[in-house]
Amino acid sequence: MDTPDAPSPQPKIIVDEDWKSRVEAEREAGAKQPPPASSAPADELPMPDASFSVLVTTLATQAMLALGQAPMPDQQQETVNLPFAKHCIDTLAILADKTKGNLTSAEDHLLSRFLYELRLLFVGVQKQVPPRGTSSPEA
Repeated sequence: MDTPDAPSPQPKIIVDEDWKSRVEAEREAGAKQPPPASSAPADELPMPDASFSVLVTTLATQAMLALGQAPMPDQQQETVNLPFAKHCIDTLAILADKTKGNLTSAEDHLLSRFLYELRLLFVGVQKQVPPRGTSSPEA
């Protein structure tokens, strides 16, 4: 039995000297690798995988921007471009027609829902925007 006055044995410390050489080798290997070839800014988000849903969403977003639902990335305020919005909506309609029967239920629902909403929005915006070549009514 140990007495309280007896010194306890010191724990044996084992130093792994090999880790230093492994760290140095990893550091040298990392220095030899070229930097990533990407010229994109570090804060840029990665691109999503290409898919039918991404294509439909991209076209729908372009139509919404053209309908003045949000400002274009390079502008401060919303602008309406009815011909471009119509082009985007017509493109989505062509996709719906050409892919009929070949879509998953989720893809079909996404496409048909976007077409419905965008067509309603287009008609609403078209009623608010005076036709080209006419002056807006003054109050």
